[in-house]
Amino acid sequence: MSDEGAVSVRAAAAESEKRREDRRPGFPMPPGHGRPMGGFGHGAARTTRPKRLRETLFRLWRCFEGERVLLAVVFGFVLLDAAIVFFTPYWIGKAVDALSRGQTVDWGALETATAALAAAYAGGALAGVAQGWLSAGVAQSVVERLRRAMFGKLRRLPLAYFDSRPHGELMSRLTNDLDNVSNTVSQATVQLLSGCVAVAGSLVMMLTLSWPLTLATLTTVPLVIGLVRFVTRRTSELFRQQQAKLGELNGRIEESISGLEVVRTFNREERVIAEFDRANGDLYEVGVKAQIWSGLLMPFLGVIGNFGFAVVAVVGGWLAVRGQATAGLIAAFLVYSRQFVRPLNDLANLYNLLLAGVAGAERVFETLDEREESADPPDAVELKRPRGEVVFENVSFGYRPEVPVLRDVHFRAAAGTRTALVGPTGAGKTTIVQLLMRFYDATGGRILIDGCDIRSYTRDSLRRCFGVVLQDTYLFAGTVRDNIRYGKPDATDAEVRRAAALACADSFIERLPRGYDTMLSENGGNLSQGERQLLAIARVILADPPILILDEATSNVDTRTERHIQRALRNLMEGRTCFIIAHRLNTIRDADMILVIDGGRIVEWGTHESLMQQGGFYRRMFENQFGTDRSAAICFLSRETLQ
Repeated sequence: MSDEGAVSVRAAAAESEKRREDRRPGFPMPPGHGRPMGGFGHGAARTTRPKRLRETLFRLWRCFEGERVLLAVVFGFVLLDAAIVFFTPYWIGKAVDALSRGQTVDWGALETATAALAAAYAGGALAGVAQGWLSAGVAQSVVERLRRAMFGKLRRLPLAYFDSRPHGELMSRLTNDLDNVSNTVSQATVQLLSGCVAVAGSLVMMLTLSWPLTLATLTTVPLVIGLVRFVTRRTSELFRQQQAKLGELNGRIEESISGLEVVRTFNREERVIAEFDRANGDLYEVGVKAQIWSGLLMPFLGVIGNFGFAVVAVVGGWLAVRGQATAGLIAAFLVYSRQFVRPLNDLANLYNLLLAGVAGAERVFETLDEREESADPPDAVELKRPRGEVVFENVSFGYRPEVPVLRDVHFRAAAGTRTALVGPTGAGKTTIVQLLMRFYDATGGRILIDGCDIRSYTRDSLRRCFGVVLQDTYLFAGTVRDNIRYGKPDATDAEVRRAAALACADSFIERLPRGYDTMLSENGGNLSQGERQLLAIARVILADPPILILDEATSNVDTRTERHIQRALRNLMEGRTCFIIAHRLNTIRDADMILVIDGGRIVEWGTHESLMQQGGFYRRMFENQFGTDRSAAICFLSRETLQ
């Protein structure tokens, strides 16, 4: 099985465990939801505490490490653009003075000022285009690395992480939150640099020209700072809640679409719509509040800017009357006051954008900071040519320490034998095989394959020796041929057809519009459940693994097809170690050993005949399925076996 195959096994196992095993006592689950320790309020519950803006911004800045050179070039263009902007008011003032010198016009000074302004505007336009083009590349490169890191992180996270979170919330972090980060980075990079440079440069130029007019311009700064602090103190939490509510809404949408058949079967459309409306309404309320508060910023900043403009005009007029300022100086200062206040307004507006991006970045970094699967030890070895002997030595396990699922499980499955796991729902059958594949690590005891602890093997080599057919199969969007070939990418077309024939899938595949080249929708939505299961069986047959795990592998096919598949599986199981999880006892009568599990313990073990003679738990299960007429039941089982 390839690395991708191992990932698909993990995803499929998570789905099966979610539906079949995790409904155990003491494992809290929200109403109508199948995931343990999760629920739609999960994201919101974790984002109610205030986060540290400075720390998140520092981490975002570290993401620019590979783009520092280009960022320096962008900064150079920002400085060039700022320098041009700084001197345009100066030349505007010169032009005004050239026109206001008594009865004559200083045409030479006017031509010089006009030429300088034309060159400045042209250069500013070119610098703006260059910095915008480069900054867009820098921003998208940073976000692309974040997106790749996020997706790679999900691959390395343990199965418990996915069991405890709605899939829609994870999708929201990969899409909406990263989009917010992208918008923030792409827009904030240039605006933050140019805004800071514009404020500093304008202040220097104003002080050079006239300190009284500079003081008049600075009267607006405390008002701007006070307004920004007042507004952003309220919008900060609102933007975080908005992102959390969006993740919650995405979780509801994902669950409703994935479980649409169940919703319609139980006629729960109205409740689903009501739950959607409630989540959508919560997002609407938070979003409206966030947008209203952030929308208040710009109008009031405009009022403050106009107030500053008026103050400069009044002070400038007073200085002109006293002969301490010319008309050109006042005109230049009016422009400088605009250039000084406008970046402050832009930076204040940028802060709102920054809050939305930081809210998304915090959720992304939360995922990136999650604890990964424990790494393989340095002395881990490859599991090569396994014989398939499996030993559980007093294995205990609990998804949570206070809720044990398995207690002192001890058994040995010799190489090449068939071991069946039976018992009531929630007894721990699927948990045993998940521990065997190291989707989880046992909390007590140890598991051996060929005499060595499975923790001494590398995970990749360990999982390559397993082939798994689950009750709930998963197919990928692609052709039928590609889905069968998923576990063995280099398989030939002949090998694919042979595996499909052994799985009794060849006949229905040939009836598809394009046969093996028929495109399947996500999870094979254009096939029946039984057809999807046949393709999953064909995929495992093609992979030809040394250890097989069959988890109700024929539960979704008709009786006639099941008989053919059982015959094919018997041929496939020859010489391989097999673990068969079954509720239908007619499928495991020929097993070499049957383990009866109840309450996380092995309560009985033996062959079918010996367990029937014991007259214990297994026999009661058998009689519940086939009645108390044992001879008739045995005849039925024999007929099933022979047909």
